[in-house]
Formats: sequence, C-alpha cells, structure tokens
Amino acid sequence: MSHLLPLSRVAKLVGQPRHTLQEMIRNGTLATFDGMVELDELLRAFPEVKWDDDAEFRRVTEIKDKAFARRVRDLVLPDKDVLVARLNELSDDYAAARALLLHYGNVMTWLDEKIDELAENASAETYHALHTVRAFLLRNLSETPQDAVLAQAVIAQERILKLMSAHVTIQPSGHEFFVEGNDTLLEAALRNGVSLSYGCSNGNCGECKARVVSGEVKKVHAHDYVLKQAEKDAGVILLCAYAPVNDVVIEANVAGARDIPVQQLAAKVKSVEVFNPQMAALHILAPRSQRLRYLGGQSIRVGARGTSGRYAIASCPCEDRHIEVHIPRRSGDAFAELLFDGLKANDSVEVEGPYGEFVLDEDSPRPVIFLAFGAGFAPIKSLIQHAMSLEIAESMDLHWLADDAGHYQDNLCRAWTDALDNFNYVPHEPTGDLDAMLKSIVLDYPDLLRFDVYAAGNAAQLQQAREHFVRGGLHEARWFAEAIDR
Repeated sequence: MSHLLPLSRVAKLVGQPRHTLQEMIRNGTLATFDGMVELDELLRAFPEVKWDDDAEFRRVTEIKDKAFARRVRDLVLPDKDVLVARLNELSDDYAAARALLLHYGNVMTWLDEKIDELAENASAETYHALHTVRAFLLRNLSETPQDAVLAQAVIAQERILKLMSAHVTIQPSGHEFFVEGNDTLLEAALRNGVSLSYGCSNGNCGECKARVVSGEVKKVHAHDYVLKQAEKDAGVILLCAYAPVNDVVIEANVAGARDIPVQQLAAKVKSVEVFNPQMAALHILAPRSQRLRYLGGQSIRVGARGTSGRYAIASCPCEDRHIEVHIPRRSGDAFAELLFDGLKANDSVEVEGPYGEFVLDEDSPRPVIFLAFGAGFAPIKSLIQHAMSLEIAESMDLHWLADDAGHYQDNLCRAWTDALDNFNYVPHEPTGDLDAMLKSIVLDYPDLLRFDVYAAGNAAQLQQAREHFVRGGLHEARWFAEAIDR
C-alpha cells in the first residue's frame, strides 16, 4: 500500500517552499499522483535530506518569521479535545496497520502450507519451481528494504506534523495552509495571509460561516450565533469556533479588495520607529475585539488630536493585530509632524480603512518584480510579506530606488534574501537620471513577458517606469501600480 503525502506537508518535511516543489513537478523531477507524493518518490527526489535532523529547517523557519515581522510563537499544543481526537486517529491508523500485518502473516503461513501440499505429488520441475518461489519469498521478507530506515524516519516525522498541525484546503479558491497549536480555522487562515470573510471573530455575528467538505473538525470555543439545523446537517460551522482534527477541505469565501468593507476602529500606538529625519514608522495595535481586515498593498487613514492622513500599510495581513504604516516627513502634513514630535506609545489613534486595490493577483503563477520608489517601499513591503505568507510567487525581485530617506529598512530586505532562495534584493542609490536607471533594470529581464510588476511611487515615476517596462516586453495587463503622492 502506497504512503501518500500532500504537497504542503512534503514542503514542511523537506524544508522547501511549495513553489520549489511545483517547479520540480513541472520539469519532471518530482512525480505526483492526484496532487500527492508517494513516500518512495519523496526519498528518491530528496536523498540528501537528513530526516533525523531538522535543526536547519527550524533555523530557516525562525529567520523567515523574524524577516516577515511575524511573532515567533512558542510551541503550543492543540486544544485538548483536538489533541485527543488526533491521538485516537493515529491509534486507529496504527491498529489498522497492525491488523494488516497480521493478515499478511496469516497469508504467508497459508501460502507456505499450500506450497508443501502442492509439492507432495508434483513433478521434479514443479517441485523445484515451488520451492524456488518459497525461497524467494522468505529471502525478501527477511531482508530489510534499503530505504526502510529512511521511510520509518519520514513517516515518524509526518505523524508528528499531523499530531501538531492539520492541513486545510479552501474551495473554490484553492488556498492552503496549516493550523498549528491551538489556533482556530479562522485564526490560522488570517495568520497565513488568507483573507477569509469574518466579522466579530468571537462567535456573535455568523459572518465566518463555512462548510466542511471533508475531514473532521471540533468546536473549541462556544459561540452565541445560532446555526439552523439545515446548516448543521450540511456541515456548516463558524470558522472562529472550530479547529481541524485532521486534514480538512473547507468551502468558504476568500475576500478580494472590493469585498472588504471600510472599517473604523479606535486603536493604540504600539511604538514610533524613527528611521531618520525624513522617515518614521507608526506601529499600531488594534483592539482584541476588532482586528482590521485588509490585504497587502492597501492603505488606511490614521488620525489623532484633530489631525489625520492617509498612508500605505507596510505590514502583512498575517500579523494579527499589528498594523504598520510608513510616514514621510512632508511639508503641510500635520499628522506627520505630530508623529515625529509628539506621538508616543499607548496614545490613542483612530483608524479608518482599508482603501485601494493595489493588491496581489493571487491567481498568477508568474515571477514578480517589485519596484519601490522612495516611500513607495511601504506598500511594496506589505505586498512582499503577503506573497511570502501565501507562498504564491515563483520568484521575487525587489528593486528599491531610494530618495533622500535612503533604504531605511535595508537590513530587513537583506534578511529576506538570506532566508529565501527565491528572493533577490537590489538597492539603487538616489539618481538624477531616472531614465538611465530604469533602462538598466529592464535590460536585466530579457523575458519580461513572463513577469508581473508591482510598482509604487509618485505619478511621474510610475509613468516613466511603465513606459520602460512595457517597451521592454512586459504585458500591459501585468503592470500594477500605486501612486503615493496624495
């Protein structure tokens, strides 16, 4: 019986991103069966992986978590009822495997007796053939298969993964993610950048209703919203109140930029990070009861003490209650002056948004070029982190064309390069000849037709860049831009 593994779990086992495995499938170096990978094929394709030592995988994962500004969580056991259910499922698997082995043993005993019975009155030729078969079977059953130890280690690691996490597939969008620790389905989806529809997130509104297509879930939080009996019979649950026991398929809506309503919330300043006299980051903490829904690349209006301004979000939707905006010091921007001169931790701010449709095309498998002009790095950073959390881009190149504020988060960009094998960062110093710089960038991509380009800067910069990239072969429909000179 084949041991089949889903692609997302294979990625975790071998410490490779999904896009790397998908590229291997496309070029024929990794075979799949209905989207699953057989254990023997896994061992063949990754002979260099040390299955008994995942220290390097843990190190890379930690770098990624820090680079994405996501919290590095302590290992948390699943909810006790979920853990018991998973242990029972593994126990059932073990019992079934044990019963199958006993059956195979009985079959071999019967076969041995049958060979003796047939051999009693058989010709010399038949007698020899029967005993040759017996010797072949006994020899092969007594020998340990070449990859048995490796296979045992892989299966053991996969069982631990299944105990600590469950794989979720969302239909019809095709999004995939893992639920780890004691997260609910909704919490895990948001932490992985999947923008499922929801409202209160605490079981009162029913906005996060979804249908379980396959797999088993358990209620881990009480909810006041009352589901109709017909909904229960159809497998409808509230994502904020349930956790998966095993790998599940869920039918739910994933929101696009136009689906997310404008929200107003009262929040607190977590910190003000001044990079230099021209640029600062405002870190905002949303209240527990009202997390802001948004997509990478969108913007919000922030206000305090009678002043306000609209700024690009620089954080990832996967960052729980944390919202980060980058605010340049500009003449006439009263909120920016307040930020640099008086705003401090625990001050109250009003947040309104999100706005804009400068978001990822999550259905695109193309490699991506990100082009950030000065403070345009903020929405680009948000898009990059969102793409990382979703693992949707084949490759990502970031070109940051600095202004007087410089590459104020240069270390972060270099950390991305260190952590990811499909990310490339190219900083460009301020220049008086933007056309020449853009031309040199375009020349590095002779196959621009393959790419998507996301660019953020002022209107004049974006117009120049668009002309160069389209002239260089980029399809006009694959140019996505956001003007930040509001």
